[in-house]
Amino acid sequence: MESKIWRATGEYDKKNKTFVFTKELIADKESHVKEKIYSDLGSRHRVKRREIRFEKIEEIEPDELTDLDLRRLLGVEAEF
Repeated sequence: MESKIWRATGEYDKKNKTFVFTKELIADKESHVKEKIYSDLGSRHRVKRREIRFEKIEEIEPDELTDLDLRRLLGVEAEF
């Protein structure tokens, strides 16, 4: 199975405030994307799964990436 590039947008609540997030990552399926984001936000920001809401998860092309680390990893962005 070949990995795909995904962009997920959504929001989460923390201490009566709402924070918006956009994450780009490589995964096989949409369910893997959700699991990775749950894990990442939970460990970095101590957010519970029920406090995370996804607005959109979409598959994107490599030239649509905005994350420089992923662009370099995939060879889209040349390193200087």
